[in-house]
Amino acid sequence: MTFDRTIKIAPSILSADFANFGQEIQAIEAQGCDWVHVDVMDGHFVPNLTFGPPLLKAIRPHIKTVMDVHLMIAPVDPYIDAYADAGADVLTAHLEAGPHIHRTLQAIRAAGCKAGLALNPGTGLDDVAHLLDMIDLVCVMTVNPGFGGQKFIHSQIEKVRQLRAMIGDRPIHIEIDGGITPETAPLMAAAGADVLVAGSGVFKGGSVSDPAPYGDNIRAIRAAAEAAQS
Repeated sequence: MTFDRTIKIAPSILSADFANFGQEIQAIEAQGCDWVHVDVMDGHFVPNLTFGPPLLKAIRPHIKTVMDVHLMIAPVDPYIDAYADAGADVLTAHLEAGPHIHRTLQAIRAAGCKAGLALNPGTGLDDVAHLLDMIDLVCVMTVNPGFGGQKFIHSQIEKVRQLRAMIGDRPIHIEIDGGITPETAPLMAAAGADVLVAGSGVFKGGSVSDPAPYGDNIRAIRAAAEAAQS
């Protein structure tokens, strides 16, 4: 992974057809996505239960771009090596998931992954400043984590603007997760985001047998974001 601030679209496979993950991933990559976002939920930190390391290991061979793994779990540390071994390129942990986020970020990098820090909508930026030298990505949640298809929380736009100023020229991605559409993408790109996670926003209207809508959705989100970024 080389760093740049161009817009990257990261479809969340939480919105894909679970019976066809391999083909779904191949379809979204063929249709122009940049990263593949995998939402890991434990039914404890968030009210939903999704994917363990064996599933990630199974889909890894199908991913030719970037496997972007979002750990919505607590505790995080006991599982870092397993998800790294499963092939994660980026491992993102929540600031709220435990008392020792500094140690968690160290462990993610030690496992050979890029380190991401995720923030819930109700979490401020006060604690982020002291972690900037340890992270490669900040994921700002624009919905409450746990489920796909939720409405975008507009109060996070100003948070992203402040975060972008805080980051300065450091090589840190700002990722947005939740409610991304061609309408909300430009708001976040203008505020300073460069990685846009979209689940239903990418997968709606398409399927493995008819993947063209995936490409239409990806291009629409990208075009709207790039227009706001320039």
